[in-house]
Amino acid sequence: MTGTMNRDGNTAKFAAFVRAGDFVFVSGQASVDEDGSIVPGTFAEEMHRSLGNVIRVLAAAGLELSDVVKVGAYVRDAGDLAEFNRLYTEYFTHPLPARTTVTGCLPESIRFEVDVVAHTGG
Repeated sequence: MTGTMNRDGNTAKFAAFVRAGDFVFVSGQASVDEDGSIVPGTFAEEMHRSLGNVIRVLAAAGLELSDVVKVGAYVRDAGDLAEFNRLYTEYFTHPLPARTTVTGCLPESIRFEVDVVAHTGG
């Protein structure tokens, strides 16, 4: 499974996920449609679409969110952190995965991006 992200006329191609031993590494997922075109929206809309993309990639690998052991979250505006933390618990429950959250590192075209590592239980 491959992924694409189209931004400013540039198309990035990458593996949507890579399996390494008992782990699956999911590439960064943003608010993009099936063609890789950015779908802008509110912070919540972009976060829901991004995590929906993660769910689809995990399903392609035979996994689900409960298999995630590490989350890397990228939030453009630190003012969205409270909303991020609230929405996060709609997707991840106890035991929570390890998490790193970085702010201020995204281009103006996206508000949120996320990558995850999942364990296959093998």
